[in-house]
This record gives sequence, structure tokens and C-alpha cells, in this order.
Amino acid sequence: MFKITPQLYEKIKHYAKFPQTGVSLRQMVMFGQKPSQGTLLKAGQFIHEELPIRLAHRVKELEELPNNLSQMPSIVKVKNWYAQSFQELIEMPPPELSASVKNQLRQSTTGGNANHLPHNLPNLAMLEQNGGLPVKPNVPVGHRYYFKEVGEFDWPPEVLRYNEQFVKRIEAIKRRHDPVVTTVAQGIVEYKKFRQSALIDTDVQSFLDRFYMSRIGIRMLIGQHSALFRGPPRKDYVGVICTRTNIAEIAQEAIENARFICEDYYGLFKAPEVHLHCPEVVEFMYVPSHLSHMLFELLKNSLRAVVETYGDDYEGEFPPVKIIVAQGKEDITIKVSDEGGGIARSGIPLVWTYMYTTAEVQALEPEFNKSDFKAPMAGFGYGLPISRLYARYFGGDLKLISMEGYGTDVYLHLNRLSNSDEPLM
Repeated sequence: MFKITPQLYEKIKHYAKFPQTGVSLRQMVMFGQKPSQGTLLKAGQFIHEELPIRLAHRVKELEELPNNLSQMPSIVKVKNWYAQSFQELIEMPPPELSASVKNQLRQSTTGGNANHLPHNLPNLAMLEQNGGLPVKPNVPVGHRYYFKEVGEFDWPPEVLRYNEQFVKRIEAIKRRHDPVVTTVAQGIVEYKKFRQSALIDTDVQSFLDRFYMSRIGIRMLIGQHSALFRGPPRKDYVGVICTRTNIAEIAQEAIENARFICEDYYGLFKAPEVHLHCPEVVEFMYVPSHLSHMLFELLKNSLRAVVETYGDDYEGEFPPVKIIVAQGKEDITIKVSDEGGGIARSGIPLVWTYMYTTAEVQALEPEFNKSDFKAPMAGFGYGLPISRLYARYFGGDLKLISMEGYGTDVYLHLNRLSNSDEPLM
């Protein structure tokens, strides 16, 4: 089993002193439109520098968690995964570049403002949480990040070799980190048993928000770079980002999946109907898998609330769940509205709490190692908090308003300008 040596931990503490560099959706798309070996090299160099910093921030935080949380076996396991990934990255040598290659890369970074990526705007969700102040100093992306394009050049074998080796390395790291969400959740279960408490305090909640948000960012950087390298190019896609994400199509798919799961879980012949009101073709730049994940979770919650409020006898007469899509200049907003009885006002803050659920809690198997929760309907208490992080990652948000005794409306705000910084903490 991997162990963190004192020498390695000193390196981790050193890297954790550096600020993280945020990247916006638009910057990723502008950079990746014409991926060449040169742009992949430039991106690889950025990620090779950036990932150890992000991993170091998380290892240091895992080491310093309060009230013995850092000593829980599952938390130690995750900390060791992150430290091992950190070590593998810093021990991987950079490519040995000839003078002509260095000169070509230098020319791409000194080609005037036309070749620079645009600046990001601060992430509104994080500013709101911090009273309008930045959470931590953030390096402007142009300082270390890649540029729009690196000119045509006959790239030597060592560049091609480095690009391939680097992608294999970061893909292996991504696979190692697949079970992180569920393993940290197991750590929280261990912590609650240790403290003999059913609830977890606000410090732990804030840690989980930071940790899982960082994980989304790390996986986004790796997934995007891997997709650009592996190819082949897909129409309207740049890596994993779709430049014309069709909300109606993704919503329809989420509806079908959520209704199927609902029917299977409750043994229904026909789950509650879901009516989609999307008056026109609404397309924007986004990561379809993120949007699909969020809508699926929101619909699962609404369908469960309706079925459990009315009971099996109402099959065929359940009130429908409604999805309403509206687009403004800055945001696209999706409202998911149900008549599932609502939530008491005192319970609203709890719905954003990790490990809180109104469903019967489902135990984690000892060897459960899925990349995310794939619960049949509910029971882990991670759906809403994680969905809110996905929304906030690209500058959106998730809000909930409930009428106890009637139903709940959830508002998913998506930033259509795609120029929001990653909320790095």
C-alpha cells in the first residue's frame, strides 16, 4: 500500500503554497478547436504544472481536517491516492525539446494579443458565498495556460512520445480517482460513527464542497485533454464540450431515464408524466454529461416525491412534473416543478447537506467503487449538493423553493456566456 513519506509531504506542502489557475469553458473551446501536436504539448505542459498544485491543495487539506476526520480509514485511503498521483506527475520528466521546438513554442506565446485567450470573469456563485470578495488569489490564465493555437510545424518524435505518455499517465490518475466520491462518503459514515452523531458540522460540509468541486475541475481538465488527444473530432464538439448543446434533447433523455428508474424502483407500470416546456430550440456551449447528470438527479427527486406523496393507488393519475426552460442574455434557466408535497421550511437547509436524505438510506457495499452514486432512486443524500457543484463549476447555480403541503420548484441556472472562472478554493 502507498504511504506518504516525510520528504514527499514536504514537496506537497511546497506545491500547496502556489495558487491554482482557473480555466473557463470558452477558453477550453477556443484553445481546442484545432488540436495539433503542438497545442497538445502546450496544454500538456500547463496540466503537468497545474495538476500537482491542485492535488497538493487537497492532500494538505485532507491531512489537516479537524476532529480526527483525517484519521478515518477511507479518508486516509483517498489522501494516499491523491499523494500517489501527485508523486507520479512530479516524477514524470518534461519533454527534452530542441532549440527549434522551443523557438516555435516561444513564437506562439509572443504573437501579440490576437493569439491570447480572453480573460475570465469571477465565478458569481463563489463571490456570493464570500461577500463579493475573491476566495483565493487566482493566476490569470494567460500567465501559464495555453494559447489559441501553435503554428504548423514538423514536430519531432520526442514531442509525440511525450504527448502520448502524458495522456496515459493522467488517464491512469483519473481511473485511480474514480471511487473518490463514494470512498469519501464512506469516510463520513465512519466519522459519524466515531462521533456518535447523525449530523455533520458546517466545517465538514464546507470541506466536502471544496473537495468535490476540486474533483470536478481535475476530472474536467483530464477528460478534455484526453478527448482532444484521442479524437476523432465530432461535429459540434471540442473535446467533451458541445458548442451546440441542445437542452430539449438532453432533457428528454433525462426524462426517459428517470421515469424508467422510477417505474423499476416502485414497481409501477407508468411513472408520473413529465411535461417539457421548451418553446424554441435552445442551444449553448456546455458539457452535455454535466447537464444530463443534473437534470436526471432533479427529476429523480421530483418523481420520488410525487409517487411517495400520492401512493401506488394513484398510478395513471399522478400530477405531472413540469420542466420549463427560459433563456436570457446571461443565463439559461431550467425550472423543475413538482406537486410532491413540498419540504418544511425548517428542512430546506438540510437538502444541501451531504449524507442527508429523506429516503431510506442505502448502505454502501465494502467494495463499492463506482465513480459516482448510481442509486436506483435515492438514499445517499448526495444528489442535490453534487448537482449544485456541477452547476456552479461553470458559473451557474441551483436554487430550491418549496411550498410545504403542495410541491417544490428547483431552478437550475446555467451561464450561457461560458466565460466564468472555475471556482477554485
